[in-house]
Order: sequence, then structure tokens, then C-alpha cells
Amino acid sequence: MKDKQIEQLIKAEKIRQTDGLELIPSENYVSSDVLKALGSVFTNKYSEGYPGRRYYGGQENTDQIEQIAIDRAKQLFGADHANVQPHSGAQANEAVYYAWCEPGDTILAMDLAHGGHLTHGASVTRSAREYNFIRYGIKDVETGEIDYEEIRQLALKHKPKIILAGFSAYPRELDYEKFAEIGNEIGAMLMADMSHIAGLIVGGVAKNPFDYGFHVITTTTHKTLRGPRGGLILSRGVVGNPLKKPEKTLENLPTLIDRAVFPGTQGGPHMHTIAAKAVAFGEALQPEFKDYAEQIVKNAKKLAEELQKRDFKLVTGGTNNHLILADVYNSFGIDGKEAEIAMDKIGLTLNANATPNDSLTRFRPSGIRLGTPAVTTRGAKEADMEKIAEWMKQAINHRDSEERLVKLRQEVKHFCQTLSAI
Repeated sequence: MKDKQIEQLIKAEKIRQTDGLELIPSENYVSSDVLKALGSVFTNKYSEGYPGRRYYGGQENTDQIEQIAIDRAKQLFGADHANVQPHSGAQANEAVYYAWCEPGDTILAMDLAHGGHLTHGASVTRSAREYNFIRYGIKDVETGEIDYEEIRQLALKHKPKIILAGFSAYPRELDYEKFAEIGNEIGAMLMADMSHIAGLIVGGVAKNPFDYGFHVITTTTHKTLRGPRGGLILSRGVVGNPLKKPEKTLENLPTLIDRAVFPGTQGGPHMHTIAAKAVAFGEALQPEFKDYAEQIVKNAKKLAEELQKRDFKLVTGGTNNHLILADVYNSFGIDGKEAEIAMDKIGLTLNANATPNDSLTRFRPSGIRLGTPAVTTRGAKEADMEKIAEWMKQAINHRDSEERLVKLRQEVKHFCQTLSAI
């Protein structure tokens, strides 16, 4: 690389990722094949439109790439249609809102403070200015129980156009059957944002909302799905010509969504990313991906148990998926940002995160969020979770001792050398 400054930083980042443990639940390591596709000559090509219906010439290869990605995504999730063009999970959600709602329409979604995502109606987002979000949350922080009767009453009162199931920091599994009953009762479109657990769904260790009557699933393509950073929209219904505006019916959702992505909310797709998505979807279709998904959950449950043994108070008392939310303020009297910085110093990367009904500020919240997708990719097993839990506790205990933190950093680095390379 001629740009030595950037080359040096790329090398430094690879060392950081190799010599430390990535515990942020929304991060993962892609395969070398995904990286090759992501850095391919497809980055040079504009491909506005869809396979067979492009606005520029020279699409004989891009059409094949995108169709392969679509077909593999449909197979993974059991969908009638897949739109692989969204640049991110946030844009995937925005496109679905745009496809189904008019300005001012109501959407019922999980409260950000209780584990929902920014795009589920947080006041700082564009969608919150466009649509009327009503929020539900956790009834019991100890168990993670959600009051579905409250959701039903909110739905009956506000008549949302969309009922959205999904989360960014919720360690349990949602009851999609109850969501579907409520949605069907009021005639709402059922949407599931599965960005965090998409890989667990295709790996067979988490439920698929389509099996319970959901109409749309949105997801990122990284996280547990282990692909490039990007978005994906899956839907049930009849696939039509996106150049022709269809009637706004549930049956026409695939076409409505295609039109909402392009030209509704995005311009040209990133074909190099779509090529990388296709590779990742192909990897997820292999039998060994199921083993990987199962190991993610095993590791997360074991890590949660080991943290509790070391006096970490966990929101919902544990986990059923890949994600753990620990309340360090009520465990050790420090805020999440202080804990995050201490972990960083010894090579454990996680993030400060609010807990339900958090008494602290969003910039220095009570909790930390962590998970097991990335360390599982590198080959970590249940026995390794005890080491990680102990390092986390030691980092907190010795956060003011630079000498002790340096020693812990060397222990983590030595352990990382026993794992698979990235």
C-alpha cells in the first residue's frame, strides 16, 4: 500500500483484534473469503435497480451476484423474498417503515432503555420525527419478563400500523406467538428486527419469527451471521415488478420493500458488500455453522454463570442467546464506562450500556454489554469462559493499579495466541 499511514493503522488494528478478545455482541470476525469479496473489483460498479432491471449497463456479473445473495438469504430464513441492498440494519428498518407507513403513523416497539435499538423510536433519530412510536419494555428486570398483556392494551389503544419485535440489548427470547396474536387482532404488520440473533436463527438455536406468522424480518449481516457490515430485509408475500407501484397490502410487501429501498431511501447498492454477503450466506448454509451457533449460546450461558459466581448482577439473571447485560453499578459501585475502560486496558473489548430504568446518564450508564460471537469464531469453548469472567473481575478490582493491569494484559494476550488467527 502506498499510503503508509493508513497501512500502519490497518496493521495496528489487526494486532489489536488478534491480541485481544472481542466481547462486543454486535461484532465478529469474517472469513478470508468474505474479506476477499469485500475488497473485490465489484466496488467499482454502479448497479442502481435490481437484477434484470438496472439503470446502467454492464450488469451481467452484478445481476448474478445479487441473485445468488437473494436466493441464499431466502433459503436461510425461509422467506419468499430478500432485499440484500440495505447498507445497514438501520437503513433496513427505515426502508420497512417507509414501505408500510405514512408520516404520523404509529409503530409499537421496544423502549431503547429496556433493550430496544435506536431505530425503534429513540427521539434522536429521524424516524422518531416521522412516525409516532409507542414503546413497551421489561416488566421484571430480574427475569426479563415482558408484559404481553400491556403490549396488547397499547396496541388496542393506539392501533399501530407496525408491531416491531426486536432488540439490541435483551438477553432472553421473545414470545413471537404472543406478538402475532396481538398483531392479528388489530390488523398490524408484524416486523421482527433480528439483527443480533440472525445467525442463531439460521443455526437453529433461536426461533424464527416467520414460523409464527411474522411478515418481515430485518437484520444486519454481521454480528452472529458473521458477514460483512450491512443490512438485509426478508419478507413473506408475492414478489412483483418493483418498477410498478403496487397496492399497499401484506401480500405485496416484497415489492413495496424493494421500492422503498431503491429509489425510496437509497441510491446505488454496494455490490462489493453484496458479493461478501453472498459468500457469508453460503457459509451459513454449511452444516458447521449450526455447530458454531450452538457453541455461541453454550459459551454465553457459561460466561453468565461464571460472572454471577463473581458477584456480577446480570439483567434478567442470565441469558438465552449470545448477549449478556451486567449491572456493574449495583454490583461494584462503578459506572459502565469506567468498567469498559478497565477492560480495554487488559485487552477485553466490550461496551458500556444502559440497564432498564437506569438511574445514571446514557454516557456513563450502569451496565456493560458483552457477548460471545467473536470469541466463539476464534475457537473459545465453555472452559475458556471461566478465564474471561475472572479477568473481568480482576480488571474491575485492580482498575487503579497500572502494574496489575499490565500483568492481566499479558495473560489475555498469551491466551489469545492459543486461539485461531483472524
